[in-house]
Amino acid sequence: MRNRIKVFAAMLVAALMLTGCTMRTVGQMYQLPKRSEDYSNLQSVMDKAMSGLKFSAPISGDNQQSVQMADIDGDGEQEYLVFCKGTAELPLRILVFDRGNGTYAHIDTIENNGAEFDQVEFVQMDDKPGVEIVVGHKISDMLTRSLSVYTFSDGESERLITTNYRKFLAVDMNSDQQSELFVLRSGQLESDPGVAELYSIVDGIIERSNEVGLSASVDKLKRVLIGKLYDGKQAIFVATSVEDTSLATDIYTIADQRLVNAVQTDPEGMGTQTLRNYYIYADDIDNDGITELPRIITTKPLSNVSVLEPSKLVLWYAMGSNGKTIDKLYTYYNAAGGWYLKINNKLALRITVEVESNTFTFYLWNADYTNAEKLFTVFTLTGQNREEQSFSDEKFVLLKTDTTIYSATLESTAKKYAITEESLISSFSQIHQDWNSGEM
Repeated sequence: MRNRIKVFAAMLVAALMLTGCTMRTVGQMYQLPKRSEDYSNLQSVMDKAMSGLKFSAPISGDNQQSVQMADIDGDGEQEYLVFCKGTAELPLRILVFDRGNGTYAHIDTIENNGAEFDQVEFVQMDDKPGVEIVVGHKISDMLTRSLSVYTFSDGESERLITTNYRKFLAVDMNSDQQSELFVLRSGQLESDPGVAELYSIVDGIIERSNEVGLSASVDKLKRVLIGKLYDGKQAIFVATSVEDTSLATDIYTIADQRLVNAVQTDPEGMGTQTLRNYYIYADDIDNDGITELPRIITTKPLSNVSVLEPSKLVLWYAMGSNGKTIDKLYTYYNAAGGWYLKINNKLALRITVEVESNTFTFYLWNADYTNAEKLFTVFTLTGQNREEQSFSDEKFVLLKTDTTIYSATLESTAKKYAITEESLISSFSQIHQDWNSGEM
């Protein structure tokens, strides 16, 4: 749907974007080349409507311009929407401008309470022409925000619903080519576990789904991701922090025409495994269109002496809407170093890693875990002479960045397990930035 929304012409935006200042005519502020008659007409109408107002662009989401365009009435022509703020009882305004009979006119004003616009989305929520406007705005300094949905399908704005939210996004959950509105909000108390809801338009009326719980308070939200389950169902993966040291992931999808949390239907109870010491977010790690979730696997150390921090692998698995899981692949995951290495599934559970400074030595246990063979070593090189070091002592380069070179050496035993320079290079990757930082 975002493809249906065009950003205002760059020159016009530059002329109009006077954020933080009371609107004055372009002639007062700029000396610009002469524009077309249409733009001059639109500019004049906007100047008049903006009297006493100032621009107030949304502060989050993809649509953060003060002046935006969308076909909200379904006539095939895009309308201009100006996001601004005044001093009235309902200070937030969306001014709507349309072109008819050869000239532009100010056709509508949407008024809202609040301190500033938080997020705006233009969403096709029903089968009528035109897109709905979903507007979120902040109420003073409170974390809870207010969301309203407006339709122009009958030629003028009509508010369909207003509700509180902490996070919302539009997604076609049931594959009917129309988007639903997924909303996360707090429970009865801010400290209570959060609640997920789904809003859809049916026969011109907006309907709310059943409420489905979140694992933690919405204050703990870290990341919200749209993805796919292994049975092809659309899903929303919501990560929350647990005791500030790990993550829990809830997975929302449609089953039997109801919103469900697939984690709560997991017969093995494994869906919300938390990860100790660092965050790893769900992601499509193998690029097959299915979102995988991580689970920590602790390896057997080389010595029986107590190990402060045993090495760990990450098992990436996919979930279905029925809660069942399928194991996909294993990785050695080094959060601090910013890299991971895919491990052969047949060998993964016998792998162990010894870490010394920036050197990572991989071993393989035999079948009864009585003896371990050294396979290969990964080096993280960051010094000024890293180029020279990356090829010394039979090393070969796995990956280069602006500040770091990752290199490795192979032991002769590696050949027995089809581990080669080429296989290591193809299995080695940097950690995607979103895995290490939340989006909230």
